[in-house]
Amino acid sequence: CGVHRSLGRHNSQVRHLSNTPWPPTQLQMVQTLYNNGANAIWEHTLLDPSSMTSGKRKPNPQDKVHPNKTEFVKSKYQMLAFVHRLPCRDDDSTAAADLSKQLHSSVRTGNLETCLRLLSLGAQANYFHPEKGNTPLHIAAKAGQVCQAELLCVYGADPGAPDSNGKTPIHYARQAGHQDLADRLMEIQYELTDRLAFYLCGRKPDHKNGQHFIIPAQMTDATLPISLQLSDHLFEELAMDVYDEVDRRETDAVWLATQNHSTLVTETTVVPFLPVNPEYSSTRNQGRQKLARFNAHEFATLVIDILSDAKRRQQGNSVSSPKGTVCIHQSVWTLICPMDRFLCRSSWR
Repeated sequence: CGVHRSLGRHNSQVRHLSNTPWPPTQLQMVQTLYNNGANAIWEHTLLDPSSMTSGKRKPNPQDKVHPNKTEFVKSKYQMLAFVHRLPCRDDDSTAAADLSKQLHSSVRTGNLETCLRLLSLGAQANYFHPEKGNTPLHIAAKAGQVCQAELLCVYGADPGAPDSNGKTPIHYARQAGHQDLADRLMEIQYELTDRLAFYLCGRKPDHKNGQHFIIPAQMTDATLPISLQLSDHLFEELAMDVYDEVDRRETDAVWLATQNHSTLVTETTVVPFLPVNPEYSSTRNQGRQKLARFNAHEFATLVIDILSDAKRRQQGNSVSSPKGTVCIHQSVWTLICPMDRFLCRSSWR
């Protein structure tokens, strides 16, 4: 578990099966894949008899965590060293389009493993079919394939993406009579803010009745107006980073609550800060890691500010100050300030 977590959520996500709240259909999707041997997709070459001569093997339970299991986990999930590779072609974009068209056709069925295999080979979850005028998620929603929809969304499919007529997968599900699936797709659109709200108060909004945000009252009045003036893109990055930090803190809490504490001294199980994501700039990675320095009160204040501004941006409301200020506790801002994406003290108004 510690090795998986050290890779970061961009490589491997860790969730407790019983002590972590799961959306029922998402858990159903994971269990279906597991029961159908989907793990073989990530160990394809290890199961190939011809690979036995290469010296590669899967560690035994008796093998040491370091280095045996650590190196294997990194090879399997970070380097994708054992997945099936398609033969090289002159036009990779054509190959990706072919895979995506196969995915578009397959999601109407219940064969979840086939779709996972296509996604692992490079099929695009948000592929827009030029002849059909829609995406794989539109097709899965119309067919009522709940697990396929969950899998596509895990791979980045957008429940709000319009087809050629402006209809979203949510519209498709409702028109086909799959109301539960439509409700779930609506919920997925608010996954980030729902997770932040649940972290603070243990409740999620009632999307069925039009409640899309829960914003707890500020825990203190000791806030300092700061002119952030963040673009939507930069605000999105900040919200994503805070989401990852919430996941890290919650997973740490679950791990510590369920383990034999006498063994924790010798095991690397707790991740003290967010692991480096090589796709991000060094400055952003440094800022992400600084989030671990926030105490509970400071972090809660930051989460509340993000929820408030997310609601404002989603509803298209203007900010109360003409300079576009939001309130963030000064001690919180002091830690965020070194991140080059934001205005620093010299820009305070």
